[in-house]
Amino acid sequence: MSPSLIQLTPNSGAAGDDLEDVRLLDDWGQQRKGEGERAGSVGEEKVRRVRVRVTGMTCAACSNSVEAALRGVEGVVEATVALIQNRADVTFDTEIVKEEDIKDAIEDAGFEAEILPEPNINVKKSSGALVGQFSIGGMTCAACVNSVEGILRKLPGVRKAVVSLPTSLGEVEYDPAVISKDDIVNAIEDAGFEGSLVQSNEQDKIILGVSGVSTEVDAELLEGLLSQINGIRKFRFDRLTRELEVLFDPEVVGCRSLVDGIVEASGGRFTVHVKNPYSRMTSKDLEESSKMFNLFTSSLFLSVPVFLIRVCPPVPLLYPFLVWRCGPFLMKDLLKWFLVSMVQFVIGKRFYLAAGRALRNGSTNMDVLVALGTSASYFYSVCALLYGALTGIWCPTYFETSAMLITFVLLGKYLESLAKGKTSDAIKKLVELAPATALLLIKNKGGKAIGEREIDVLLIQPGDLLKVLPGAKVPADGVVSWGSSYINESMVTGESVPAPKEVGYLVIGGTVNLHGVLHIQATKVGSNTVLSQIISMVETAQMHKAPIQKFADYVASIFVPTVVAMGLVTFMGWFFFGAAGAYPESWLPENSNYFVFSLMFSISVIVIACPCALGLATPTAVMVATGVGAKNGVLIKGGDALERAQKVNHVIFDKTGTLTQGKASITAAKVFNGMDRGEFLTLVASAEASSEHPLAKAIIEYARHFHFFEEPSAANEDPKLSEWLLDVSDFSALPGRGVQCFIDGKRVLVGNRRLLTESGVTIPTHAENFMVELEESAKTGILVAYDDVLIGVLGVADPLKREAAVVIEGLAKMGIRSVMVTGDNWRTAQAVAKEVGIHDVQAEVLPAGKADVVRSFQKNGSLVAMVGDGINDSPALAAADVGMAIGAGTDIAIEAADYVLMRSNLEDIITAIDLSRKTFQRIRWNYVFAMGYNVIAIPIAAGVFYPLFYVTLPPWVAGACMAFSSVSVVCSSLLLRLYRKPRLTSLLEITVE
Repeated sequence: MSPSLIQLTPNSGAAGDDLEDVRLLDDWGQQRKGEGERAGSVGEEKVRRVRVRVTGMTCAACSNSVEAALRGVEGVVEATVALIQNRADVTFDTEIVKEEDIKDAIEDAGFEAEILPEPNINVKKSSGALVGQFSIGGMTCAACVNSVEGILRKLPGVRKAVVSLPTSLGEVEYDPAVISKDDIVNAIEDAGFEGSLVQSNEQDKIILGVSGVSTEVDAELLEGLLSQINGIRKFRFDRLTRELEVLFDPEVVGCRSLVDGIVEASGGRFTVHVKNPYSRMTSKDLEESSKMFNLFTSSLFLSVPVFLIRVCPPVPLLYPFLVWRCGPFLMKDLLKWFLVSMVQFVIGKRFYLAAGRALRNGSTNMDVLVALGTSASYFYSVCALLYGALTGIWCPTYFETSAMLITFVLLGKYLESLAKGKTSDAIKKLVELAPATALLLIKNKGGKAIGEREIDVLLIQPGDLLKVLPGAKVPADGVVSWGSSYINESMVTGESVPAPKEVGYLVIGGTVNLHGVLHIQATKVGSNTVLSQIISMVETAQMHKAPIQKFADYVASIFVPTVVAMGLVTFMGWFFFGAAGAYPESWLPENSNYFVFSLMFSISVIVIACPCALGLATPTAVMVATGVGAKNGVLIKGGDALERAQKVNHVIFDKTGTLTQGKASITAAKVFNGMDRGEFLTLVASAEASSEHPLAKAIIEYARHFHFFEEPSAANEDPKLSEWLLDVSDFSALPGRGVQCFIDGKRVLVGNRRLLTESGVTIPTHAENFMVELEESAKTGILVAYDDVLIGVLGVADPLKREAAVVIEGLAKMGIRSVMVTGDNWRTAQAVAKEVGIHDVQAEVLPAGKADVVRSFQKNGSLVAMVGDGINDSPALAAADVGMAIGAGTDIAIEAADYVLMRSNLEDIITAIDLSRKTFQRIRWNYVFAMGYNVIAIPIAAGVFYPLFYVTLPPWVAGACMAFSSVSVVCSSLLLRLYRKPRLTSLLEITVE
């Protein structure tokens, strides 16, 4: 029985299945303002829209009648009736009108009415795009990838489509108002491939596994239960896989409430759990490998007897049976014919289907070559057999060639699927970091925990209070609300030292609690957690193609036609040269002729050529590299970033928070006008209280400590914080300069020289000398003016990261020049640069100017990497050839970057560049092997060296070589898993005693 598809509870945010419906609702929203008092009196939050199927309308008069009846109902805001579609769209006030009232009004007018279920697209999503991940089965080489990508990109509503051969996944960005995920799946299947949705970024859909449904009665009971749960828009239950797909309104019902509602309503008869999309992908990978293994073993079981009949000496017990005549045929010939037919058309059916869909889509792939080669061998053997039966002239058959060729190709595909599975181990290991269940603390109305229950980790909601036992994994990102412990975060950040956690500390989902019991309040769940974002980033990186892949795609597009042409030339060359007597008849095998002799060379050429190796050379290496990078705390956003990073020759560093620790502290405070030190600090702290700059925080903490002798960490917790600060008016932050405000009607300026100079404030000589003294000791001087008179200077120090100097030296050893760019003054910048060993400094650069600095180096032909952490670095990160964001930096900086250094350790810059170099060295070797294999193998298969060595390459041997060539390329890429990041001691040639 086909899967049920039932759509239930309506929702005010739903729009139509088609673009017209969405626009109708949007237009209605715009028109409401002009509808008069009737529309204006209805609050938007009270308004709903339903669609009604109206039966019995035959003309325009009928539709007008229905429309008039609907508009006559009190509380109906708008009603439109479409005669051709037999549908009415009604907008009404839910406090006055119910759905039944609308239905009754239509029926009273003499027509039949049925309230239609709500469509599955949200209005708020109709203008935006969804990103869906689809599993695509049946792809064998780069030509298949090009074919699928071309088909997907031509679909209306599809904005972007990227297909990955190693993962058998496609990532499609599409407009749900124009095209649905089912349409995309259908397009994939129409192209001849297997397609299914893995996951999408829809926030209101969940896939559940249901146990306990064994009969039709159970299925009907489940459907009945779902129909009674408010908030469900639509559901689909697949009776074969026992998977329940539910589309729901998150404002009405949550995932956990949905699951609990099903279990409770069934009285425990049904057990429900959330399906993890990554687990579903893994099971499909295992299923594909298992399928290939079964095909291989079946083919081997049928092919071995055929091969033995051909090559083994007669066996006394079996020989009489094999030579027994059945009409004009020997039994052994009939046996071979039957067994090979099973291999050719039952087991080998997949090659014909794949070749057919490729040709149907105007492309060619490896399956075309296999189908051509095996068909030529099989049908020649059949013709030779029938010719002998009719004429009595028996020619040798080559059934074993077809059977063994298919067997070896399947073996290669099985080994390839295993090897490709290894390349995605990184994602599998990341997924395994998340625990399967969590302990939810149940609270009473007063907020006190009164019990606990175990729930699926995918059902955690923001605000949940969770209990984490010693040795257990943290189930979600959150904040510690009770307890203290140490947590091992190495699996996420790469930092091996356990991090202490107390009340108020942040924790990351997937990390391990080592000691005490913790209560945490979940803040980020599902796709918003750090672990999910890392997985998503690694997945996205594996989907993105490196530019070098374009070469392989081009070669793949012409490879098969070229090989078929070469096979034809080989056949014609050997056949016509033989017929012309260009080589002796003694070269021909026993009982053979020029046609068969030439055909075997041609088949060998066709089946030995391997486009798969070319198609796998880059993506498998990129997959392994992104996984290795994630393991070492370096997140790579794509193959294009990998390719650019290996060519980088300039690295530009931001100073604050990148080369320095980003923890500024006040080291000096000097007052020049005789003002009390406490008053001076209060004035400056009051001016900086509205600023979000890190230096502002340091100033406030210093002033607070001066007044109250408290630790800086308490600064944000004291309720008296605002009591000691002065009232400020007209505050403004001036990027790259400082802040300006008014206190007691007098202007206060806190910032650098540029701010005071532009404001007309004179800097006395003694103040300038003190500033120079600070700057030459790598500190930043902050000038303070009150009522347009300089009253004091603050000295700020931001200590360097301990690894900064050795990383700069290490980059120099790698042939990379380091540059520092900062908004700080020249003396401080040069003092810091001198400490770390940087000779090229760009100082007093405004945030917008950092991108210009990047471009100035790019104009000289340099490939530039930018390393930064703040919002002000994001334009430069985006402008650079390679942007590297410090993991502790802002979300905007991380979004703009190509690499994310999770540990915020500068040593990972060396790791990132070294890994990219090693990866592309491996990719080049893969291409050398893939191209070299075809360059050497095809001439051997064509018999170019036969006149010298009298050695032929039988087609089944050629097939075995082809099968193992792609496996060897994948295994070559897997060697990247042995990567070890460079040790600074060896890089700098330091001898450790």
